[in-house]
Amino acid sequence: MSTLQSSALARVKPSATLAVTAQARALKAEGRDVIGLGAGEPDFDTPENIKAAAIDAIRRGETKYTDVDGIPQLKAAIVAKFARENGLTYTAAQIHVAPGGKPVLYNALVATLSPGDEVIVPAPYWVSYPDMVLLAGGEPVTVVGQEADGFKLRPEVLEAAITPRTKWLILNSPSNPTGAAYTRAELEAIAEVLRRHPQVWVMTDDMYEHLIYGDFDYTTIAQVAPDLYDRVLTINGVSKAYAMTGWRIGYAGGPKPLIDLMRKVASQTTSNPSSISQWAAVEALNGPQDFIAERGQAFQARRDLVVSMLNQANGIRCPNPEGAFYVYPSIEGLIGKTTPGGVVIDSDETFTSELLNAEGVAVVQGSAFGLSPYFRISYATSETVLEEACTRIQRFCAGLR
Repeated sequence: MSTLQSSALARVKPSATLAVTAQARALKAEGRDVIGLGAGEPDFDTPENIKAAAIDAIRRGETKYTDVDGIPQLKAAIVAKFARENGLTYTAAQIHVAPGGKPVLYNALVATLSPGDEVIVPAPYWVSYPDMVLLAGGEPVTVVGQEADGFKLRPEVLEAAITPRTKWLILNSPSNPTGAAYTRAELEAIAEVLRRHPQVWVMTDDMYEHLIYGDFDYTTIAQVAPDLYDRVLTINGVSKAYAMTGWRIGYAGGPKPLIDLMRKVASQTTSNPSSISQWAAVEALNGPQDFIAERGQAFQARRDLVVSMLNQANGIRCPNPEGAFYVYPSIEGLIGKTTPGGVVIDSDETFTSELLNAEGVAVVQGSAFGLSPYFRISYATSETVLEEACTRIQRFCAGLR
């Protein structure tokens, strides 16, 4: 009897971040005292003006199918956003809107990859990048950004990874899972490599663009290297900055031939994103933006709390990230130690499992992101919850021998 699962899907793992979140939710439902720090989701509510715009859209009857990849009003708002915030000039025909950032990435990969095409994925990476490449028929090529380099891809490492089969480089800044963000100079150095390899396209995931701390100057690669504009897909969305994760709106700007191919994929898969969510996103992009900085200050205070408390835990080393709402601490100092119950901490997966069992703190193992021994914490929750979680982590580490 033949197996039900396709050969393409057999190459793919389920999302580790979603799995940890589901596990924490299930344990809570059983009555366990669990703190879930796995989900990459702001705890803030969607702003009232955005909600009101969605309700108005419903009352106006904006509840029908729309153009496959976005209503004209949303595309105009995205064009204006790219010009205003990134110095990038696009026309509406160069904009693609989809039901979340994942479908934008996936549509681009499915539209362009042939069997054997390679996609360079810097690690630590967001869990979905390599698996989406596999689903689309390509081959992910992992290159590591070491902690000593701020978890960022070095130009010479990129150069060494490029082959005649390389189709894409995926760049994520600020990064999920590390919070690392590329400086203008670092992007210029990467662009210099790409100039020598005109077959390589760049997919830049800027979803955490507005979650930047201190005086960091955020830039994106098409802005830094305008000569690469014709082979860069700049991806963003309303999920993180506007606390609209459940509304499912992602978007991208890029060369029209690529956008046309992505629209073709969407026409046979998801069709249009929710009409109501699109009208909410119009208001998000065109409406008041001042709350973003206010919430950013709250996130920065949370980051500072978590980094400080984790660095006080035995055997943990926690770098201070430039953006997003994640930290990516090392547990190198805990490998080989033993729990009171006799379990040897031999990997970050064992660490996260034992931490959940002993202290009820759910975090994601570094192996899911392509670099061990680390783990990821999302600090998109209150300082009270974070302080309790970090106290539990300190207690767990202190109990290892």
